Amino acid sequence: MNLKNDLFLRACKNKKIERTPIWLMRQAGRYMKEYRELREKAGSFKNFYKSVDLAVEASILPKKLLDVDAIIIFSDILTPLESIGMRFDFKEGEGPVFENPIKSLQDIENLKPFNTEDVKYVGEIIKGVNQILNRELPVIGFAGAPFTLAAYMIEGRGSRDFKKAKKFMYDNPEGFKKLLDIIANVIIDYLNFQIESGADAVQIFDSWAGHLSPKDYKEFALLPVKKIIKNLKRDYQPVIHFSKGVAGVIDFITESGADVYSMDWMIDIKDVKKKIYPKASVQGNLDPTVLYAEKNAIKKEAEYVLESWGKDSGHIFNLGHGLNPDMSVENVKYLVDTVKELSFKIRNT
Repeated sequence: MNLKNDLFLRACKNKKIERTPIWLMRQAGRYMKEYRELREKAGSFKNFYKSVDLAVEASILPKKLLDVDAIIIFSDILTPLESIGMRFDFKEGEGPVFENPIKSLQDIENLKPFNTEDVKYVGEIIKGVNQILNRELPVIGFAGAPFTLAAYMIEGRGSRDFKKAKKFMYDNPEGFKKLLDIIANVIIDYLNFQIESGADAVQIFDSWAGHLSPKDYKEFALLPVKKIIKNLKRDYQPVIHFSKGVAGVIDFITESGADVYSMDWMIDIKDVKKKIYPKASVQGNLDPTVLYAEKNAIKKEAEYVLESWGKDSGHIFNLGHGLNPDMSVENVKYLVDTVKELSFKIRNT
């Protein structure tokens, strides 16, 4: 490893820490003017995450501006899907829109084999971040979970309820599972490639799994993630499993075998700790909208999370989901500084 700051990795492994590490989902984003300037240079979002130099620069902005304890690479969860034949672009105000959404079992059969050469630029981004930061901080790679990616592929875009995807799942459960398995195999290769390229940890994002009932979550979302984690080739690198809307599945989510479970704000961290720790570490779980509030409220809510966890290791401070484009950099920086200061006091008094 040879990292100057390995606080994040120690917390992932429930080892001794002097304070709680913090990084934030979507920590490089449109709320930063420096990010917006880089995005303008790229021309389009897809060009942005495929341009190694620009993506490296975007990735390290949170170190420069916020002084976080880990860097997540600037990329997108849909990145590996192009390699298997899915065609999509990002429309302003809409997000991803697919030209060829999955509509039939034959569409699943027609998917192409995944080739890591098609995502070579992701490996270069990881190497570039490590080089520029001179191994100062851990670098986190990531991928979308099979259910979330399948939901996008069938729906053709984001959705409030993913009714097309769920209809396909209920009408063709075996076909849907075949699609999930294909995606799981893609993500195994993709994350192994990121680890080989120098990622110190990887996070699996199942952002849409909260649309499933506990029964369906266990059958369709949990099993492919478990397969991915089981087949990752890693040495020290921890795996973080993030599912949004996990309150109903907290009793069995640890069956996925991750080192860390990233929680949204819809479940109290005290309850999370009782259910998960010390079997695994926990990441989260401040409500992102707290960052729209005044600083005294931000401090109060951050303190609640930290004090609820207590002095034990095994906690990484994060939001329950990502930062929003209209948030204040000043407030985000205040949160980072506050978590560092408060957690040091809590652990050392």
